[in-house]
Amino acid sequence: MPMINDNRLKPTRDNLFGPAPAPRRPASFDLYGPVHKGLRLALTGLLVRLGAQDWTDAEGTAALLDAMRAQLEISAAHLRHEEEHIHRLLDARQPEGAIRPRHQHEAHDAAFADLALMIETIAATPGNARPALGRRLYLRFSTFVAEDFEHMAEEEQAVQPMLQALLTDEEMQAIEAGILAAIPPARAQAFLRLMLPAMSRPERAAFLIGARAKAPDDTAVAMIEGSAMNSLDAADWRDLQKRLALAA
Repeated sequence: MPMINDNRLKPTRDNLFGPAPAPRRPASFDLYGPVHKGLRLALTGLLVRLGAQDWTDAEGTAALLDAMRAQLEISAAHLRHEEEHIHRLLDARQPEGAIRPRHQHEAHDAAFADLALMIETIAATPGNARPALGRRLYLRFSTFVAEDFEHMAEEEQAVQPMLQALLTDEEMQAIEAGILAAIPPARAQAFLRLMLPAMSRPERAAFLIGARAKAPDDTAVAMIEGSAMNSLDAADWRDLQKRLALAA
């Protein structure tokens, strides 16, 4: 029996996404990693909650639906940030580079509309009729999560190297600054509460050190540190304080 070359069956970066331009330098600005970690953590947590929900429990159902609404707002805002600050630039520098991410965002928008309608339908439905609708919401959300995870992985493995190859450090900094400036304080806190628990301890400390340095005033620093304190467990919070003290 002839041997099969297993390497032909293994997915590679090129056969998944096509070749990307070689980065002109080592990655210095990870535009996707931190926020995507937070989104993965939040979406996974919601999916687990949906699967475990007792839909006849009015109070628990209302709380879960509120959490769903809030997460859809955050996920939609994240897409808009990417479109405004990343896709426009790709369209100008390498028009074909943003076509697939843009189409994926359009599919996400359709999923948001489906999920929003399902959420409001459940909210208006009597308790004994909610379990079947809850099951449908769970399955639709699981499909969205699967598609979003694939999309985020593609952005990190294909779009980020493309940006790194096409842009200077200053241009990457401008993208980051533009995204941060577009986020209102309340939404910035919501993003931080998703992102910080999803990071490793060294990543978290480096992120906070950078965020402190870029904060425009003491109010912004207090918001950043408050978000960390409120979103981390006691052990992670103590570790972060130690790392920040050592870096001071």
